[in-house]
Amino acid sequence: MRFDIITIFPHIFDSYFGESILKRAQESHKIDIVVHNLRDFATDKHKTTDDIPYGGGAGMVMKVEPIHRAVSMIKQQKMNDSQQGGRAESLNTVLSDKRTTNVRTILFSAKGKLFTQRDAERLAKYGRLIMICGRYEGVDERVADHIVDEEFSIGEYVLTGGEIPAMVVVDSVSRLLPGVLGNEESLKEESFGSERSEGDLSTHTGEIQKEYPHYTRPEEFNGWKVPEVLLSGNHKEIERWRNEKKLSE
Repeated sequence: MRFDIITIFPHIFDSYFGESILKRAQESHKIDIVVHNLRDFATDKHKTTDDIPYGGGAGMVMKVEPIHRAVSMIKQQKMNDSQQGGRAESLNTVLSDKRTTNVRTILFSAKGKLFTQRDAERLAKYGRLIMICGRYEGVDERVADHIVDEEFSIGEYVLTGGEIPAMVVVDSVSRLLPGVLGNEESLKEESFGSERSEGDLSTHTGEIQKEYPHYTRPEEFNGWKVPEVLLSGNHKEIERWRNEKKLSE
């Protein structure tokens, strides 16, 4: 799966995408993350990507023209083009997957719909996500009206830009893809996961399941003890306890 991220601050992503599971997923060619500098798509000598709002008001508004150019060019790129370097051979395998013909374009903004685990599961079925990171006072509304497929917010609060939401979507979607997690069994019972038939993302019951509490060694710390049922070895009782805890949360 390929993630294309459009931003005016491309180096923001270096640290997060260069560590842990997402780093390994890229190295093993399970996912591909390409960050595009929006200023590269501005045509004036100052590489302008924002301007004052019509009708007045505080702040600046991101311009529609460079965003349109960026999205149009990205959609024309093949997943194994020259900027992917030595990964071309492995990505050719990905290109044979019919999912790569499915592209979803997303804008992040404070007025977007709330992103949930169900959205992550739905987006994981696509072969490619193009994500636009808003900044400043907002983005020219013509981007939402004519360029993107949907608009997301990650919470009822205001951020300085869409870069953190982009990281959230890449992380939450990537871990649902085959081979990304070291132990895919963890997907079956984690928090906010939809009930699925045999872990299949293509079907779910529509019910959101919560996760039970977890404990590890030592059995007692600072007077705080692990519940005795978890130490009993009685798997039937442990399962019953966990189900009760999920219902009570």
